[in-house]
Amino acid sequence: MIETAQAFGIDIGGSGIKGAPVDMNIGDIAEPRQKILTPEVSTPDAVGKVVKEMLDRFEVPDSMPVGIAFPAPIRPGKALNFMANLDKSWLGVDVQKALSESVGRHVDVVNDADAAGLAEVQFGAAKGENGFVIATTLGTGIGSAMIYNGVLIPNSELGHLTLRGDDAEHYAAASVRENQNLGYKKWAKRLTRYYHMLETYFNPDLFVVGGGVSRMSDRFIPQIEIETPIVPAKLRNQAGIVGAAYHAMIHQD
Repeated sequence: MIETAQAFGIDIGGSGIKGAPVDMNIGDIAEPRQKILTPEVSTPDAVGKVVKEMLDRFEVPDSMPVGIAFPAPIRPGKALNFMANLDKSWLGVDVQKALSESVGRHVDVVNDADAAGLAEVQFGAAKGENGFVIATTLGTGIGSAMIYNGVLIPNSELGHLTLRGDDAEHYAAASVRENQNLGYKKWAKRLTRYYHMLETYFNPDLFVVGGGVSRMSDRFIPQIEIETPIVPAKLRNQAGIVGAAYHAMIHQD
């Protein structure tokens, strides 16, 4: 295990589980991340075994905080009541307790979009930004993180706000652009409606746009016509790992 890392981050997704040690001095992974395919039947037991394998691969010491970004709203000590991208057997499970038991040590669990947002505020595009930041991830759906003066307001689900009679993510997610063969100009018009709605409801000081599509941000962000400053994420695919590790470090006993 590399000595410059202060925490370890794992990002659990519907198709893959990624992990790496994180150097908080630079806000980035300390050595190349590894990825293990998410089990086809992604039960708590099956996912827990992959998380343990990841920790074993990197020989993560027991003293190091471990953070896990998880694709659902997380309330430590309470049962999960919503699951979209993993097996439905997660419903009714205390995720942090279940994964801690699977690996035989305490792990800290945070919603994946919240983890990405924290990473951008602490180390990325929103570093040094005071006030209210809304970070969004545009992918299969729309994830969101709300952060005020550096403090996370957890488990927002702004992709499920109603826009044009349906969940906003069914209208404006990156997957919708791909599935409907929308050009970036047409997609930007949809994003304008979405972010304008968030402006109206929340009056943020800054929007950060993440997800894999952020690497092509110059093709659509300049065409989003809103008053609030809006910038692309910097950490991209590392954000979940970095944010989970940071969350674990600041919440260690």
